[in-house]
Amino acid sequence: MHKRFTSLLITLLGLSSFAAADTPSFPSSDWPWWRGQTRQGVASADQTPPMTWSETENVAWKTPIPGRGHGSPILLNDRIYLITADQERRAELLLCLDRKTGKQIWETVVHQGEFFKTSGREANQKASWASSTPATDGERIFVNFYNDQAVYTSAINLDGELDWQTRLCDYQIHQGYGSSPAIYENLVIASADNKAGGSIVAMDRQTGEVAWRRDRPAKPNYASPIILNVSGKDQLLLTGCDLVTSLDPTTGKTNWEIEGATTECVTSTVTDGKHIFTSGGYPKNHVAAVLADGSGTIDWEVNTRNYVPSMLEKDGYLYMSLDAGVATCVNAEDGETMWKSRLGGEFTASPVLAGNLIYATNEDGTTFVFKADPEDFEKLAENKLDGTTFATPVICDGKIYIRLAKDQDGTKQEYLYCIGTEQ
Repeated sequence: MHKRFTSLLITLLGLSSFAAADTPSFPSSDWPWWRGQTRQGVASADQTPPMTWSETENVAWKTPIPGRGHGSPILLNDRIYLITADQERRAELLLCLDRKTGKQIWETVVHQGEFFKTSGREANQKASWASSTPATDGERIFVNFYNDQAVYTSAINLDGELDWQTRLCDYQIHQGYGSSPAIYENLVIASADNKAGGSIVAMDRQTGEVAWRRDRPAKPNYASPIILNVSGKDQLLLTGCDLVTSLDPTTGKTNWEIEGATTECVTSTVTDGKHIFTSGGYPKNHVAAVLADGSGTIDWEVNTRNYVPSMLEKDGYLYMSLDAGVATCVNAEDGETMWKSRLGGEFTASPVLAGNLIYATNEDGTTFVFKADPEDFEKLAENKLDGTTFATPVICDGKIYIRLAKDQDGTKQEYLYCIGTEQ
């Protein structure tokens, strides 16, 4: 039964808003949430995105973005959605753009006020007040924002109207906030780990009513909740706060939890179907393979600093663009390093896999294209845009969407680029 008809039937019959519902599905031409439909940074293989571009080559369009943000865009039907924070207007915003031209269709003020004022520590200089990526169920856009010393999840319909807003918990700024929401069945799930005592909260997608809530340790952490089918079942996975945690996404009950990872994690975990792979950078550097069967077994761990950019998994190998500008490939079964190669620059954005090619973008706006091949590193292209990039690019429907900030007259002006051969 089509999900929208099911939703209408539930409403008309007065059934519980927590009735079972399928997780929304989308055509390969859409990118509905953080790290794409697979939640692992893997773009659809049925496309041929450009391999070369510059400021004057293969730019289908670029459009100015008000304010500042490091969150990635999402794509739904003929529209693009992304969040931004405009300190001059004292507004945290959701923007809707036309996918073909990049022109703004509407904006919604999600929060108004001096969101950039905190109590205590200020955010990291590389952070922004709009660092999370929206998620959609095809009917609403869900966004997370820090505002007034708390974190909120908000739902905006496709006409730009605010449907509901739910407060997750108090939030004490340490480095910043950037956790993205996840969609599962009839729920949207969001987390807000922080030193004031965080929460992970599942809310009904239609109403914002809390279905379940789990308290988290009072420690700073930045990872997003990721839902993967691993070891034979769907698991809601969260790393950091010195834990690796697996919850049942429907109920919030613990599947298993072990001591591990690090206190502060940023990356989103990936899986080979048997392990989940965790990484972090404070207080220690690590990449580790954790069996996801509840045994608590850590098959291997290495002292590699993969702190901010998330990893990729393909055919039993892990590929990383390390923070310090080194590409590396690791055997997922035993942690053996297959190769390392210096790319250059510093990396915050996560790499994206398209077919057998990896696109990795550094903070200086340079995107390296290299093969996902465990035998050897082979760089195929190096493409430069003028500006700085912290947001992870999106590769969808044969195009690449890159969020970039340029220095103009002493101020930063952000743009969203559409890299593609078709106008």
